Amino acid sequence: MWIGSPLRGAFRLFSYVVLTLVLLPPYMLAAALRLRPVIRWMPVAYHRVVCFLLGIKVQVRGTRSDVTPTLFVCNHVSYLDIEVLGGLVPGSFVAKAEVATWPFFSTLAKAQRTIFIERTSGKTSASRDEMMRRLDTGDNLMLFPEGTSSDGTRVLPFRSALFGVAQLRHDDRPIVVQPVAIAYTRLDGIPLGRYWRPLFAWFGDLDLVPHLWQMVCLGETEAVVTFFPPVDIDRLGDRKKLAEFCYRQVSLGVQAANSGRHELLPKLA
Repeated sequence: MWIGSPLRGAFRLFSYVVLTLVLLPPYMLAAALRLRPVIRWMPVAYHRVVCFLLGIKVQVRGTRSDVTPTLFVCNHVSYLDIEVLGGLVPGSFVAKAEVATWPFFSTLAKAQRTIFIERTSGKTSASRDEMMRRLDTGDNLMLFPEGTSSDGTRVLPFRSALFGVAQLRHDDRPIVVQPVAIAYTRLDGIPLGRYWRPLFAWFGDLDLVPHLWQMVCLGETEAVVTFFPPVDIDRLGDRKKLAEFCYRQVSLGVQAANSGRHELLPKLA
């Protein structure tokens, strides 16, 4: 059984808070002045440093879409996904509305212009309209279409309703959609099996604070991120088929990363 170091955990959390408090004011000033290059790339640098501080080594397979805007659709394992993906993709996240009520983390989410989705049917259209507006203005979005986090072993079905924004046309072209798979595969170089994956996967009724403390006390973590070739709704027909296709790709990526059998993957761009 892995036993973490409380000293390591305290140092990591202290470093994270200091980094955030130092960088947040200049970023908010840049946002107020609408300095687009700073708004676009400063969060990427921030998330990369956070990954370093937390001991997360990110292995990337495939190539990230360089088309702007792109809708990145990914499985959701943990709050760590924000740091891992945020350090690779310049853009904003789409999150459940509950995140907007979380102390401290809601401030960071709002600073990165996160779009909060209401699960009630009467408010879903407003969230979708905001996603369409942001894509139409050239912003990349990162979407977790499972609607919640999983145990990291399997991918939950994708909600096709969230793919409605892929019907938008930007400059008379369909929005580029890129499936992305994320998996936490090793701790201190040792493969994580199903039993140990909840050390990093945050799902179900797990309490955030105890889980976060346990995680920061552990050693070095490997996260594997797989970018699959981009697609669009014109090639696949409708949003349901697009959701099913992305689900199959992401599921394959998670399976390949967790098992270490990367030969299961198709040829990546």
